Amino acid sequence: MAKDYKWLIYRLKSMSVAEIVWRFQQKALQFIEKKTTYNSHKPVTEVRANRKLEGLKPDANNIGINWKNENYDLFHGLDLFGVYDYNEYKMKWNAGFQTENAWPVDECSYNINISQRTDIGDIRTNWELNRHFQFVCLAKNYYVTGNEEYLKELKLLFYDWNCNNKFLHGVQWTSAMEIAIRIVSWSLMYAFICKKGCDDEKFLCDITNGIKVMANYVYKHRARFSSANNHLIIEMLGIGLAGLLFGYDKWIDSSIKILTKELVTQNYSDGVNKEMSLHYQAFVMEAYAIFWILLNRRNISVPDIWKEQLTKMSRFVADCVGNYGEVIVFGDNDEGKLLDFNGRLEGYYDYVLQLMGCVLEERYTSSKFIENVAWLINNNEEREYCRKEMYIPKEISSYEIGGYTILRSDDRKVLVGIDHAELGYGSIAAHGHEDCLSVQLFFCGEPMLVDSGTYNYHFDKQLRDDIRRGSAHNTINVKGKAMAEIKGPFLWGRRHEKPTIKIEEKENLTIIKIILNYDDIEVRRTILFDKKKELILEDSVNKKTEYEQNWILGKNVYYELRDIEGIELNSNFMSMHFSNSNIIEGKTRYSHKYNHFEDTSYIKHISNGEKIITKISLL
Repeated sequence: MAKDYKWLIYRLKSMSVAEIVWRFQQKALQFIEKKTTYNSHKPVTEVRANRKLEGLKPDANNIGINWKNENYDLFHGLDLFGVYDYNEYKMKWNAGFQTENAWPVDECSYNINISQRTDIGDIRTNWELNRHFQFVCLAKNYYVTGNEEYLKELKLLFYDWNCNNKFLHGVQWTSAMEIAIRIVSWSLMYAFICKKGCDDEKFLCDITNGIKVMANYVYKHRARFSSANNHLIIEMLGIGLAGLLFGYDKWIDSSIKILTKELVTQNYSDGVNKEMSLHYQAFVMEAYAIFWILLNRRNISVPDIWKEQLTKMSRFVADCVGNYGEVIVFGDNDEGKLLDFNGRLEGYYDYVLQLMGCVLEERYTSSKFIENVAWLINNNEEREYCRKEMYIPKEISSYEIGGYTILRSDDRKVLVGIDHAELGYGSIAAHGHEDCLSVQLFFCGEPMLVDSGTYNYHFDKQLRDDIRRGSAHNTINVKGKAMAEIKGPFLWGRRHEKPTIKIEEKENLTIIKIILNYDDIEVRRTILFDKKKELILEDSVNKKTEYEQNWILGKNVYYELRDIEGIELNSNFMSMHFSNSNIIEGKTRYSHKYNHFEDTSYIKHISNGEKIITKISLL
């Protein structure tokens, strides 16, 4: 209980007076909704829509689906992070997943704590099932085959979900962003079954009424102030898509206005998203691209800043993707997505870059359109896409404002990512990690030096904290001095200053000098790259104090240590030569996918105050 009060105090400190006032207003609105909507105990399909919305008529063609698409696979089951069996869980809407327990279904959503519930499970895992991609997939199956069994299965799931997740009951109504994603799924579901032909008018009306109610709810409860990160962007996509379906200009115009403002607010001018998470950058880019494509269908233009800013953002994501499909990912990654037409979307960054290439003046990948894109883009647009010039990442791509530098060898076999960014976005830095100065290294697509990853958000608290700490990243850790203070699973207190960086180019050598200050510590990291297969890191601190270089090796890096004028690590892929013999090795884990761990090894190169040097050579 004392920890809860401490969290509340820190959370309040992160808010402005205006935000506190707004949150009290939201509490007042929730109080009214408890007395009225919640106490009616109805599914959202039966809740009466706002009087102004009752007369709105849906048009499936407004969604902009490519009805002639033949690039598809039939849906056979939803991928639940590659861990959980869809057929076992497909009607266990409130399953805890990590435990045998389930989330409450009758309690008012406003009364439920979803954070760090080790007694139940990780809510993000549960929400994957409740984003209703399977509804879209079954509706698509029905559209392309005409098989009534798919429609029958869809109706069964739809009504079972609504029966067991009444409006404002349980955890499926605790997040406006999750409701917005559901709006997207329901809108696409409606479009497919309506276009194919369905004589069940009640079913169609239940879907559209639910969309109206959910969109109106999200509009009133959309994120603001310190909570207005990627959530707000996804919420406005949901509202905007509902606006397109019903031809409701108020929702369309509001979405364009807010998305335009947030595009500038939430991203640096060089194209890096302020959340300091590549995944969340791609997540919001997916939202902008989907909405932009669908607006084009209605001949609705977007402000010029969309093209300017999203081009920069796309180039940054493309810079983080290597020639072998490897990706430099810093910060949180929960594998969230907004569309999935077959239940097993793969290659998320490639998919988002394909979407971006459809609306921008250049393309970022030569891959064939995946199904997600094929349902949005017609044949003429695909031919236009293929004629666009390809963006090719440079050997050195440095984003000084955003805080990342990406290096490539001249043969493109080596990919290096360097973090010199701020901790995260806004006063809470929700998705940031204590990973400043950290390095990721890939060789021929194989991970050599890896990031800790995310694992999952809520199961359990200690794990969430540990995987975000500096000791879980390839950075410099000063004994007794943390770069930033963890105050909650999505809340940080004191944090480091943004580092300074200087890049020098000499013949066949790139020299990167970074200086980081926090507390009373100054850390200097110099990185020398020969543009081929050799990387040298020279580290020092401004005080006579113990510090360490931390190295987390990829799971397939097998090695032995030898004492040769300092310690040398020889592996099947690379060698690492350490300037002193004060080395600690051990076993650890890292998370390359949400809800997955890989066993691996770590090396700590320790100094008592002297400069330490590590030379890395790829074999």
